[in-house]
Amino acid sequence: MLTAWCLNELQRIKAWLVAHKPSHPLEYHSFDAVLTLWMMGWIGWLPVLLFDEVLWAWPLCLLGMWAPALYVRWRARAHAAGRLRCDWLGALASTTVRV
Repeated sequence: MLTAWCLNELQRIKAWLVAHKPSHPLEYHSFDAVLTLWMMGWIGWLPVLLFDEVLWAWPLCLLGMWAPALYVRWRARAHAAGRLRCDWLGALASTTVRV
């Protein structure tokens, strides 16, 4: 089940990535892409509802809104399986990340 991500969790991840940008540039840019999708999802839902011609974009907006939760869950699972090291999961230590 997807949970709503609050801004505090996104801010903790982003702050960690900004602090470690020189040593983790790919993670920094990939999370920027995730945040871009998230913003596009939140900004795009109103035009989708206003214009009947673009109702096909509603699932894309939902996917964009869920992008941070899906990305963090994917990274946490890959980290737990030993396929990928994810150092910034420690920034979410006070919140629950289900694997």
